Order: sequence, then structure tokens, then C-alpha cells
Amino acid sequence: MIDSHCHLAGEAFAQDLDAVITRARDAGLVRCLVILAADENAEFEQANRVSQAWPDVRYAVGVHPHNAHKFADGPEGAAGLTANRLDLVPSARAIGEIGLDYHYDFAPRDVQQAVFRVQLQLARARDLPVVIHTREAEDDTLRIIAEESQGTLQGVFHCFSGDSDAARRALSIGFHLSIPGIATFPKAAALREAARQVPDDRLLIETDSPYLAPIPYRGKRNEPAYVLNVLNLLAELRQVDRASLGARLVENFDRLFSPI
Repeated sequence: MIDSHCHLAGEAFAQDLDAVITRARDAGLVRCLVILAADENAEFEQANRVSQAWPDVRYAVGVHPHNAHKFADGPEGAAGLTANRLDLVPSARAIGEIGLDYHYDFAPRDVQQAVFRVQLQLARARDLPVVIHTREAEDDTLRIIAEESQGTLQGVFHCFSGDSDAARRALSIGFHLSIPGIATFPKAAALREAARQVPDDRLLIETDSPYLAPIPYRGKRNEPAYVLNVLNLLAELRQVDRASLGARLVENFDRLFSPI
């Protein structure tokens, strides 16, 4: 089993990191992808602790759209910073999370788009997959990926929470979909149906911890061990054996993020 997106190097896990990692491994996780914000020094310091406690962890590095405003005067600086950080993290296997967020609009949309573009260009230059954050910005997200991809970019739409139509659009460009704990929420019927239809070789699961804890932990701090609840749900939805599905997800993770 894997967790394709978590924030283990964040402040939320600073006090009990070792216990969180122990619970994850006891739950059956073999590895996870930890997201590092390129502009947050503290996360890179914490990442050293994470790697010491769990050597199989891999990382993604990028400038989140919420922080794109920091590069309003020079979007190329976001790519430069991400590149420098990647060089300092031998276990980095992806660029992310990057993308667009029109829900909060913490950064002007044109700045978000510019920062997104230069990081996609970096991913293409380095032949790395991307971890996509998109919220209320799907049309622009897909358009910019198409414009910058040149048919070569691979990646995952993290924390996918759309319906079957949204899933088809993301899958049509060759990307994976990562299903979060939101799928366990009572009102997430459309997401569950979409998750049921994702091809076996494009499916991933995640916690996005410490956020979005699944039922029955909703309202509490999320952590990688709770991805088991998402696996259980998807095995039931897809009417497959849980162990077989978990093994397939590891294969998908390893193929996309080349963790070895």
C-alpha cells in the first residue's frame, strides 16, 4: 500500500513524527510521496528527519499556487528555486504540488498561471512527473498542461474530487488520478462513481495528511496510516481483493515516481 500525497515534513507532525511513521508502516504502507514546499525552509529540515525514520519515502518539490504571489515580479524564480531544492533532495522524484487555485485566489490568476508554466517547463526539461493541484480552475489547468506538455509530461491530479466527466478529462491527457479520503464522505457519491471507473493502471490513493481525514476520523488530524480506509473503500467499490488492489497501487506509484 502507498500514500501518494502527504505532508509529513510539515509542522503538524513535528512533535510525534516517529510515532506517525511507525503507525503508517504497521498499517502496511511500503512508501509514500511527501510534498515539500520549495519556499519553506523548515520543511526541508524536517525532511531529513523523515528520511532517517523512513528511508523508502520519496519527495515532490514545488511552489504551491497559494504562494505564487512571492514570484509576481519574476515567475522564473519559482522554477529556479524548485530546481535548486530538487538538487538538494536525492530522493525527490517529482515536481509538485503545482497548479492553480481559483477558490482562494491567494495569488493573482495570471501570476499563478505564469508560475505554473515555468514549473511545468522545468518538469519537462528534467523528465520528471508533476503533482497537480487544481481547484475551481480545471479548464485553465488542462489547457496550460496541454500547451506546455509537448506530449511528454506525466503526472497525477492529486486529491481528485470531481465527477466522472472530470475524471475522463484528466485521464484523456494520460495523467493518473489520486483518490483522497473525501471519497468516504457521505455526500461524495459522484466521486465514488468516478473512482470506480478509473483504469487500474492510472489509479492512486492518498491522505493529503494532515488534511481531509477519512471517515471515521473526519475532523481529526489525518495521517498516512489512514489511507487504509481509502483502500478499503475502493476495493469494495471496484469489487476486487484489497491486497491485490494495494499491490497494484504500489506498482502504479513505482512506475510513475521511479522510487528505486
